[in-house]
Amino acid sequence: MHTTKNSNTKSSNSRKKGGKFSGIIRLALRIVKLTFILFFGLSLFGVLLYRFVPPPFTWLMIERGFQQKARGKDWKIDKHWKSFDDISDNMKRAAVAAEDQTFLEHHGFDFHAIEKAIEKNSHSKKLIGGSTISQQVAKNVFLWEERSLLRKGVEAYFTVLIEVFWSKKRIMEIYLNEIEMGDGIYGIEAASQAYFHKPASDLTKHEAAAIAVIFPSPLRWSATNPTQYLKHRQYLIMKNMKRLGPLDF
Repeated sequence: MHTTKNSNTKSSNSRKKGGKFSGIIRLALRIVKLTFILFFGLSLFGVLLYRFVPPPFTWLMIERGFQQKARGKDWKIDKHWKSFDDISDNMKRAAVAAEDQTFLEHHGFDFHAIEKAIEKNSHSKKLIGGSTISQQVAKNVFLWEERSLLRKGVEAYFTVLIEVFWSKKRIMEIYLNEIEMGDGIYGIEAASQAYFHKPASDLTKHEAAAIAVIFPSPLRWSATNPTQYLKHRQYLIMKNMKRLGPLDF
């Protein structure tokens, strides 16, 4: 009788432990589920909001601001929003020619460019990107700078969202207004004023190509004091601008 009682007690304790463990698993799964729902809801809200409202800042601007303070400089964000129609067509063409010549044709990803980048990166220490303008906007507006698989995965998710909910015109408008263009300089209007002392609406082909050529490394390169390499890249961009034909936004 005593043995049976002990056996029942052990069985009861075992059931309690098992129930407690399964309860923790259920709670963890519920938290994960709620986290995904919250992330999806907030990201969708942000994408829909920025379809109509200019993004006030990006994480990169905040990060650069702290870097400036750490170097003993003043916090500087030189940024002036301009509507799509107030930006020179030369600048739009230069951006497409320099960064993403299939921009108006793809749905967020240029798989041929990605394959080429992977192939080149496997034989070189210098990493080459295969990101489209849409992917760059997703990163610039919603994400952080770190290079990681997680960030690339989230970038792909936001790229799909903006391709679904924004027009190509809106993607280009935000791209040209938010891109980093120098130390504390963001967007084409601020870049145009800083480098050529004129509004972005008045940029010539040559000036637009000079700005577009420094997109990959705006803190290291200058639109008005280019190296031989940058001059050659500028020539190629202008050549591509001619080849593009009409850009139907």
